Amino acid sequence: MPTKLDLRPVTPEEERALRSLAASRTQPVRLVQRAKLLVTLLDDPAVSASTAGRRAGLSGPSGCTWVKRFNDGGLDDLADATRGGRPPTHAPEVRSRLVSLATQKPSSLELPFELWTLERLQREFEEREGVHLSDSTIWTWLRDEGLQWKRQQSWFHDAERHDPEFGEKRGPSSGHTSRHQRDVG
Repeated sequence: MPTKLDLRPVTPEEERALRSLAASRTQPVRLVQRAKLLVTLLDDPAVSASTAGRRAGLSGPSGCTWVKRFNDGGLDDLADATRGGRPPTHAPEVRSRLVSLATQKPSSLELPFELWTLERLQREFEEREGVHLSDSTIWTWLRDEGLQWKRQQSWFHDAERHDPEFGEKRGPSSGHTSRHQRDVG
């Protein structure tokens, strides 16, 4: 029978940090789960690491892994290790310049239009910076900054909702519409 994995003695500062992290609603969920695992072990030392892990929403074996990591390295070892992957294609300065351009009114830059479209923003950024950005890169960067494209409104969409007398004010349809189409609706 395997021996029970015990949590090492925890300093009062570590305990406060763990309890705060376990109650956090802004920290990454995996980090919060790991803190909950350790708080469960602090509150009830008789519980096994795998059981505490399952209570915190982790798989059983990973409970033991995180207790070992905490025992060896403390709070700092609860964070995810950096992972490999493709390095960013563009420097952070490029992103910053795109966001700066997107948040300015085109007319203030002496451009002949009032609103940005994706194509206009992409073209203007490439002219100014000499960097072509894909549509998806622009969408992602602007979304990450909390910016959203506004859908253009036109006066004739859902006109009756805006003006109940729209049909009467409009007058008869053109002669190109068949009689049947005009009567329906």
